[in-house]
Amino acid sequence: MNQIRLNKLYGGYGSYQQFWHWIFPGCLAVMFILFFVLPAQAKEYDYINISNPFLNKTPIAITVFKAFNGHDAEVNGGIKAEQILKDSLDFTGYLKVLNPAAFLSKPAQTGIQLGQINFKDWTAIGADLLITGGIEEKENQVTLKLRLFDTFNSKLLVGKIYTGASSQIRRMIHLFCSEISHKLTGNWGVFNSKISFVSTVKGNKEIFTCEFDGHNPKQVTHHKSISLSPSWSFDGQWLAYVSYAKGKPDIYIKNLKEKRGAIVNHKGSNLSPDWMPGQLKLAAALSFSGNQEIYLLTKKGEVTKRITKSWGVNVSPKFSPDGKKIAFTSNRGGNPQIYIKDLDAGDVKRITFKGRYNTSPAWSPDGKKIAYVGIEKNKINIFVLNLDSGPGMPVQLTMNQRDNEDPSWSPDGGLIVFTSTREGGVSRLFVMTSAGTDQRRLLTLAGKQSQPCWSRSTSFEN
Repeated sequence: MNQIRLNKLYGGYGSYQQFWHWIFPGCLAVMFILFFVLPAQAKEYDYINISNPFLNKTPIAITVFKAFNGHDAEVNGGIKAEQILKDSLDFTGYLKVLNPAAFLSKPAQTGIQLGQINFKDWTAIGADLLITGGIEEKENQVTLKLRLFDTFNSKLLVGKIYTGASSQIRRMIHLFCSEISHKLTGNWGVFNSKISFVSTVKGNKEIFTCEFDGHNPKQVTHHKSISLSPSWSFDGQWLAYVSYAKGKPDIYIKNLKEKRGAIVNHKGSNLSPDWMPGQLKLAAALSFSGNQEIYLLTKKGEVTKRITKSWGVNVSPKFSPDGKKIAFTSNRGGNPQIYIKDLDAGDVKRITFKGRYNTSPAWSPDGKKIAYVGIEKNKINIFVLNLDSGPGMPVQLTMNQRDNEDPSWSPDGGLIVFTSTREGGVSRLFVMTSAGTDQRRLLTLAGKQSQPCWSRSTSFEN
């Protein structure tokens, strides 16, 4: 996350106005202004606990954007911005976007600022939160004025002004959504994250990426072969994946911007890469010494350390968020089960005991839970195990919806993306809350999709 610096402090209508500027690399020139109000009696808005399995969605009203000059470019841009805002906030799973047919007032006509809002009109329809927006188009530049209000305290929580090209409206809205997420939940949300995945192209399997909500899918590899198991580096700049482009499974390490990288092509199979949090190092399952064992690699593919050494196969390594432990799948006990190894102490413990076949571990961003795939009675489903409570019964998140596998957590821990064959037996990408609710299709794309990996980075630099 880029740092914010205070530029100037001004007095304003009914409030203090603080002008902040983000420092952005690249070509997107975005400016915004943060407004906030500190009434004597109003309390701070309580954080929404997005990991609460019994979470009730918070009702939020999003109004029509005010077109300041009223010409077609502003009206059309406002309609686009409003829809992106609704879709993005609805995607989170913890906000309920209210039907505008219930609205009792029209801020686009009466005013979108604090002193112009009749908050009783919004509490009366059950809106805990309110967003007003305005748009101005001038000399091929678009300015969006966006505000989030706490209706019960009649308080402005977040206010921003963004300026950029009309092609950047989606980007501006997502910046504002990140600010909303931070204010309501204490983290920056998913709005700047990406998902990598496998999709079939003319009978081959290639690596793709898309935005957090499935928008803008892009093909990354063109091996015309079988490519699998994409994994993001912590900064979102590198992808590691497996490809059979040279006839056997090798690991390709690719810098997405600089078009450089390396290939791990040891004798035998080179599988299931996973990047270490905070460092450009990887864990991977290699078989050059015999059985599939887990090793630590540099970003150039050089082996620096052997992590596992046991009878059987050891695959699917996944680093804990602090990088101090690795979860992996091993059949050392007879059947595939999930184990965790402490990299400093060297201790290994088994964590799955229910079911004869458990695999594909995925840590939650807070390190307290592991999602995984369990196979019982020929049914493949996703489970979550709470590590804080010690060995216990896992919670089943999917059921009676055909095969479900490949779980990957969103960077804020509120969502899980996964693969399911629930629609006609064809493998597609779906997303759900971390409690298993709101299961829905992520994107529509030709072919079959599988093995999603959600990026860990939420920095505005990516």
